[in-house]
Amino acid sequence: MPFPIKTCVVCGEEFELRPGKPGFANRCPSCSEPEETDPHAVSAEDSLDRRSASEINAERRKAMRDLLYRKDN
Repeated sequence: MPFPIKTCVVCGEEFELRPGKPGFANRCPSCSEPEETDPHAVSAEDSLDRRSASEINAERRKAMRDLLYRKDN
């Protein structure tokens, strides 16, 4: 049984959808490859990992309290 022929949504190239193909089912293998990122760049997730969960939760509680119980001037 032949593999289904799909069209890539990024580049428009036709490709065979094979089992075990990495990436998305609607992208060709070349468009499914992960982009290389700068190893020295700091992402938002990295900055969140540095802060403890209790600090983040405390800030979240404070923000919710301020929104719920603020006095309209």
